[in-house]
Amino acid sequence: MQRTSHHDLRRAFRALLASDACYHTASVFDPMSARIAGDLGFEVGILGGSVASLQVLAAPDFALISLSEFVEQATRIGRVSRLPVIADADHGYGNALNVMRTVVELERAGISALTLEDTLLPAQFGRKSTDLISVEEGVGKIRAALEARVDAALAIIARTHAGVLPVDEVIRRTQAYQAAGADGICIVGVEDFEHLQQIAEGLSIPLMLVTYGNPKLRDNARLASLGVRIVVNGHAAYFAAIKATYDCLREQRQAVANELSASELAHKYTQPEDYLIWAEEFMNVKE
Repeated sequence: MQRTSHHDLRRAFRALLASDACYHTASVFDPMSARIAGDLGFEVGILGGSVASLQVLAAPDFALISLSEFVEQATRIGRVSRLPVIADADHGYGNALNVMRTVVELERAGISALTLEDTLLPAQFGRKSTDLISVEEGVGKIRAALEARVDAALAIIARTHAGVLPVDEVIRRTQAYQAAGADGICIVGVEDFEHLQQIAEGLSIPLMLVTYGNPKLRDNARLASLGVRIVVNGHAAYFAAIKATYDCLREQRQAVANELSASELAHKYTQPEDYLIWAEEFMNVKE
């Protein structure tokens, strides 16, 4: 089987960003899923931070996975992938200096692009998990990421949360990240096309949306016209794999069937209630 170089995959991703179309990601979580996505003709995949936490730790998405664990999984995917893969690098695993290390390691793993968010992670004592860092610190992280990359084709995408901020602040942040040199802007929590248009008007770099299947954002042509090039609808493939594994093992053991959905199974086996209790007890945090 002919292999594609990491640099060529990054150039392919850059071509997607430079196009006038909108592409939907495949959720890739291991080498097999990456091969399947490539064979089915997906243009781009994504290794989600939440999915990596489930796959590697069987833990909820509470910023528990370490950089080395995340990079190990990205490396496994990078060895075989024939489509560009975006890494959800969360907050870069620390401050701006940690971000530089994150970029070095993920570039070496073969990732084509990575998102860096301005969420205050991990959650601080007495603070909510949706709190954001200052825009100045966010800009510093983007500038550090750009300094750390060796292959200029690697795309650095700044991410922010439009669902927890007034639209004026979202605009201020996204324009600051654009001015800092980000190759794209990833936005979570966009409500509808009116909301998106307000944010997109002042931006000239490509947009990436995490929509979680929001039915108000399903017009691909309209998304493309507003500069959206990448859409992440969620990680249904991974949850389907959890469900299939459960059903297969349950049948093998002839256990009593239950009606739990894939997401309910993920909730059951990651035991998030324990983490919430610990957070309230030791961090004075109550979600």
